[in-house]
Amino acid sequence: MLKSMTGYGRSKYENDGREYVVEIKSVNHRYCDISIKMPRSISYLEENVKKEINKYVKRGKVDVFITFNNYSNKGKQITINTELANIYIEELRKLADSSNLNSNIHVTEISKFPDVLNIENVEDEEIIWIELNECLMEALASFMEMREAEGEKIFDDLKVRLSILSENIEKISLLSTGLVDAYVVKLEERIKEILKTDLIDEYRIAQEVVIYADKTSIQEEITRLRSHISQFKNLISQNSNGKKMDFLIQEMNREINTIGSKSGSFEITNSVINMKTELEDIREQVQNIE
Repeated sequence: MLKSMTGYGRSKYENDGREYVVEIKSVNHRYCDISIKMPRSISYLEENVKKEINKYVKRGKVDVFITFNNYSNKGKQITINTELANIYIEELRKLADSSNLNSNIHVTEISKFPDVLNIENVEDEEIIWIELNECLMEALASFMEMREAEGEKIFDDLKVRLSILSENIEKISLLSTGLVDAYVVKLEERIKEILKTDLIDEYRIAQEVVIYADKTSIQEEITRLRSHISQFKNLISQNSNGKKMDFLIQEMNREINTIGSKSGSFEITNSVINMKTELEDIREQVQNIE
């Protein structure tokens, strides 16, 4: 089934006081462009996250937002900057002596000074990755589900539009078969009108008809269009990428333009306009296929 480049997924995971939130969203892009925003404390896992996403995404602009909070006491280490604390104490005592103040200094007061007491997270990198990866997989599952649902809608829409193209091609094919006969009748009537006679040079008429038929023949273009549509249907059924479809759309557009330029029929021109409208809508849909 086709996949859309548009998708969104979100997941939240908590374990032992550690909380993870992963949010993934994507839009159209010519290539696969993955941007990850995550806390500095776990930024060493960015490449791991990117590799996992690359397993599922081939094209699209993908933005990943990760938050991580550790409310657990595990993995936390308290350190005291003793040297800095002694400097604070020494300076406070000097201030007390010079100002005749009480020099009683409590340790809890010293701990409140900047950079004296520090809390560091000493986390098990393997455990963090296992937990983050579980949250990431849940978000990716939701993300891919939306992409596939959007892709199914595109698939159904493309089938309808391809059917409309086929209907117009068959209509043009039927209309084109009567163009030469109509031209012969008009040519004979025009000659009689100009020459004021019923005597007509059949050989000359035949020459003009051959030239006209060769100039206005669109059977080759119709055959190629049928082939392109058949190939296009195979591509969407085989879950092919949008780049191959882009190429076929260009080829179909070229054949339709040629039919429009060759035909002098009002009915065929209307069908050509209808086909170009449908083809443009197909092109817009294909831009969203991975």
